[in-house]
Amino acid sequence: MTAIHVRNLSESVVTALRERAARHGHSMQQEVRQILEAAASEAPPREALPPLHLTTVRTSGDPTWNREEIYGDAGR
Repeated sequence: MTAIHVRNLSESVVTALRERAARHGHSMQQEVRQILEAAASEAPPREALPPLHLTTVRTSGDPTWNREEIYGDAGR
């Protein structure tokens, strides 16, 4: 089995891993191994969805609001 060495971990990370391992009843090495295995087995991110194309629909009657009231930009 392949081994890795992780450098420059802060003491707070090592302490948190040690405490987490103790809560789960594992050695710190087993805890880190499980964390890495879980991360490696996550499904890859889905491809981005295509952009939405919105359509404005005019209804009957006059609106009771205007663009400036909503956006505050005076219609740019």
